[in-house]
Amino acid sequence: MGEATLRTPEGRNAAPPPPIEERAGARQPTVSERLARLRLPRRPRLWFEILLIAVSYWTYSLIRNAVPAQKTTAFRNADWIWRAEDQLGLAFEHSVNHGINSVTWLIVGMNYYYATLHFVVTIGVLVWLYRWHPGRYAATRLVLFATTGVALIGFYFFPLAPPRLMPGMGFIDTVIVHHTWGSMASGNLAEVSNQYAAMPSMHIGWSTWCGLTIAALASRRWVKALGVLYPMATLVVIVATANHFWLDAIGGLICLTIGFTVAAWWYTASPYQLPQHIAGPARSAQLRRWAPAGGAGRAALAAPAAGSPRTPGGATAAHAPSRPAPTTDAPAVNASAASVPYATSAVSRPDGDSPAVATAPDTAADDTAPPRGMGLAEGRSDPAEDQPAPDRSRSASRRT
Repeated sequence: MGEATLRTPEGRNAAPPPPIEERAGARQPTVSERLARLRLPRRPRLWFEILLIAVSYWTYSLIRNAVPAQKTTAFRNADWIWRAEDQLGLAFEHSVNHGINSVTWLIVGMNYYYATLHFVVTIGVLVWLYRWHPGRYAATRLVLFATTGVALIGFYFFPLAPPRLMPGMGFIDTVIVHHTWGSMASGNLAEVSNQYAAMPSMHIGWSTWCGLTIAALASRRWVKALGVLYPMATLVVIVATANHFWLDAIGGLICLTIGFTVAAWWYTASPYQLPQHIAGPARSAQLRRWAPAGGAGRAALAAPAAGSPRTPGGATAAHAPSRPAPTTDAPAVNASAASVPYATSAVSRPDGDSPAVATAPDTAADDTAPPRGMGLAEGRSDPAEDQPAPDRSRSASRRT
């Protein structure tokens, strides 16, 4: 088979345009440009998010439970925390634990709260972000992941026994006393869970992440109020069930602060300030203000995305240079009609011949004026041109 050729409107043969990679100005993006693109918010993929969350939580549980059970160190650190709180005059965990334990229905409800909402609410907020705030989903999810990653460091280097395990201090293990289920902190499930990973408290870290996200992004005031109350209620629960000291909650907030710092550095903006929705074709224009500072971020936004249609000149269709308006005697062409390619359509001619076919401007051999009759924005022929020419021979016969 011979080499493919193209035929111009004049009937001459022309070589096909070179591949995109060989055209003038085409180049491969640099490492900095690829990195800048990665730092842009993008629409999440459902299968990837499910896989990522499942693998991440499995890894988190594996590392958390693989931390050496340094029992002696954990009890020594717990004693130090208790004495520090006592010196501050804020060692109130014992009173809260005994006071709420006396109300059976309340403490049983808190036991189930501690065992279930920690996961249910967090997953629910992730699903809500994925569905209604896809542009902010990846950045907000990064906050949660970074917070949990920092917490693993705390579990390893600062093992801490919860108050309910402290001997001789009189704390009540409410799960065992009231025979509730679901908690991995007490009972039979304690055998497969690290009991000395109390600092920092991820119940506070995750609940505060949920609360801030709901308060910042929810539209209804009562939902925002629930977001504010959720971490406060969680603090009462972790203290009443004797699973944490209140200083463990401070550790969880420190981890969350680091998580927000990491996300803000990566996306160069707070996760809640990013665009709510990401549309495919308009993604670059919508996110231009969020591009990382410097030439790399701007170049990544200016570079064409993979699969974008290109003109024969090598430019993307979205950024193809517009042709200058032709200067002919044809009727003036509306700007909106001349600025976009118009589809093939039949155009009536005033001489009564067969209709001329108007083709898209980018397929013409040269910059010629559009066919007569395309002067209107809708592509209809000029009404003045549609009127038939007067029959001059009949009028001349009447005069004679």
